[in-house]
This record gives sequence, C-alpha cells and structure tokens, in this order.
Amino acid sequence: MIEAEGLTKRFDARLAVDQLGFVAGPGEVVALLGPNGAGKSTTMKMLAGYLSADAGRARIARHDVARYPVAARRALGYLPEGAPGYGEMEVADFLGFIADLHGLRGPARAPRLDFAIGRLALRGVLRQPIDTLSKGFRRRVGLAAAVLHDPPVLMLDEPTDGLDPNQKHEVRGLIRELAPGRTILLSTHLLEEVEAIATRALLIAAGRLRADDTPEGLLARSRHHGAVSFLATDSVAALAALEGLPGLGDHAIDPRDGRILLFADPNPPDPAAVLRRLEARGIAHSGLRIERGRLDEVFRSLTTGLPEVA
Repeated sequence: MIEAEGLTKRFDARLAVDQLGFVAGPGEVVALLGPNGAGKSTTMKMLAGYLSADAGRARIARHDVARYPVAARRALGYLPEGAPGYGEMEVADFLGFIADLHGLRGPARAPRLDFAIGRLALRGVLRQPIDTLSKGFRRRVGLAAAVLHDPPVLMLDEPTDGLDPNQKHEVRGLIRELAPGRTILLSTHLLEEVEAIATRALLIAAGRLRADDTPEGLLARSRHHGAVSFLATDSVAALAALEGLPGLGDHAIDPRDGRILLFADPNPPDPAAVLRRLEARGIAHSGLRIERGRLDEVFRSLTTGLPEVA
C-alpha cells in the first residue's frame, strides 16, 4: 500500500533523503522514527506528491505518485507537519470543504463527518475560525480532515504534536482503531509513541535508513535487553556478593533510579541464581526483574554512532 524505492531529495548542497526504500502493507502501523532533521517530513511529502523526488519512485495503493497523482491521493489521508488549514474558515465549513473535495455526497457524507467530528471531539469548536484554535485543536482538525474520506492509507506527520497527555491518549487510540485493514505511516521523534502504537519502526538519520524492525526487535538490540536489575540498600556489598556468579558480565548503576544492572556475558545471569546469592549473603534487595531493553539507547547508537551510557 505504501512503496518507496530509492527515494532521494536534495536541497541545494544538503542531501535530505538518500536512496530510501521500504514497503508497508495492510494492517501495519509503521513509525518513521528519527531525530529532528533526519528527513522524515521530506519523505512523507514525496510519498504524498507534495514534493517531487530527485530520484526514485513512490507508490500509494499501487499508484505511482508522479504518474497518477490523483489516483494516489484518492487513496491517501495525509496530515502534514503543522496541520495547515484555512485559518479564516470555521471548523465546520473547513471539514465540509474537505468532504466536497473528496466527493463525499449523498448518504455517505453525514456519517463520515459525524465520525470525524465526534472521534476527534470537535463539536464544541465547529463554529470557531481555525485561527482562533489552540495548537492541539488545530492538530485535531487536521487529523479529522485526513480520516474524513475513509482512506486505505494514512500518513500522519507528528500526529500528537502539541497535544496534552489526555489528547495524545485519544489520538493513539484512534490510530489503533483505524489500523485493521489499513496502512498507517506516522513520523515521530517520540520513542514512547513507537512502543505505544507501532507494529514496525523505520529508523532514519541523515536521510538514510538505519533500521527496519519491530519495536520488540529494536529493544532486543539494546545492551540492556535481558539484563538483570534490582535495587539494593548497599550496592557495593551486593556486587561483592555476586562475584563469580556464572553468566555475570559487566555491571552498572542506573543513574535514573539507582538500580544495579547486570549485563550478559554473553548470556544473562540466571535471575533465580542472583536472588539465591543475595539472600544467602544477607543483602537487602527489592524489585529484581529482567530488563526489556531501552529504545533511547538503540536510537542514540543508530542515529549518532555513539555508544550508550548506563
């Protein structure tokens, strides 16, 4: 449903997107993840036909974006960066205008407008000009316009930008609700967004694809994945008690919460053996667990080439 093949875009001397390629199918929620300036928005603009690619091809629902732009756009719901709209128009008039553009007429029109307005909680601002809305409400109006015509492909550029935590929860719920049978590509730099809603993540930096994996697969690349961690009243005594334990490799103290981290060497130590050793030596401890891994560590490593810090 979304195909990018060797997409390349240059702005003067700066190479913004460098031979980017991927395919996304029905039912996938794909997060385009990367730091600011990585090329996420430029990639989306090329896929939407808003920017022409210098090289490569883009297809939406098997329609070549450059050769068949109208057919591609009929299959696409697109929320651009910043959710631009016509500021002088009232919300109701703007959404009616979008419905007209998509040819929504007859019995299909009212249910789609009701769904978009209701699901994005816009009934209270329908008669307000868009320019008078908060950033969060403008974002919600843009998202309503993107889903209005029930497209099989959705592309959302920073869909929760400017929303408060409750609004983010609502929008993420909507994305999960829309996902079955649909293809959704969203750009984000929020790692929690990837874990919350994505089935797959494309991590890009400096316009190049650095990883294409599930969130679980990315977590498995983390040094912390599989590490045993716990809290101890006396960290020095706890580490001394564990010396010589099979599987015990490097260790660290997490600066965020003081947890002791026991890393794999090459396999992680047995949590039950760690527990027995601590109890046998009378070390006060709590909260022993196996770590899932940390996306921030993988993100840092893949986008900067710098090692993680414990």
